[in-house]
Amino acid sequence: MGLPEGDTKEPALRSLTELMDREGVAYAVIGGLAVQLHSQEPRTTRDIDLAIKTYDDVPASQLRAAGFEHVGRFPHSDNWVAPGGGPMASRTPVQFSADELMAGAIERARSIAVRGFRLPLVTAADLLQLKLRAAEDPSRRGSKRATDVADILRLVEDHPDLSQSVPDLKDRLGAIQEHILSPERDRY
Repeated sequence: MGLPEGDTKEPALRSLTELMDREGVAYAVIGGLAVQLHSQEPRTTRDIDLAIKTYDDVPASQLRAAGFEHVGRFPHSDNWVAPGGGPMASRTPVQFSADELMAGAIERARSIAVRGFRLPLVTAADLLQLKLRAAEDPSRRGSKRATDVADILRLVEDHPDLSQSVPDLKDRLGAIQEHILSPERDRY
């Protein structure tokens, strides 16, 4: 699918990509944007999720100099918003995530051309693993986990060979769905 013309994330993504490349930071696009880039059907997402090897790799001073604003560190991400003239809520969110699984995904990422610039994109197989892990995380809101499940289904539909890499995928998705819909979901 790629990045549709007029996508509101494009200016922030271009700026972020140039900055990360200039600073020599190893990273890869993950999350909803990666699903969008790996899928045939349109998939919208408001934010830009990037995998980095460690949180020390976030080029904080360079991001601030470029107009990005830090909004906080959370258990699974370091969050920023892109430059812009409007209120913070209308600007593109940027989330950096780091852990061992993401570090390996960065190593396997491939560079793709998107609307005249290049960016590293995690493989569909790595994205499936990241989305599955997120969907199975009981600390995430049910609506976020349901979106992860939809992303997993979209990836498997567009890349049928992926389901072979997770033999128990159907059972795991069923357990996630059951938990999301359960009135006792807080006791997972």
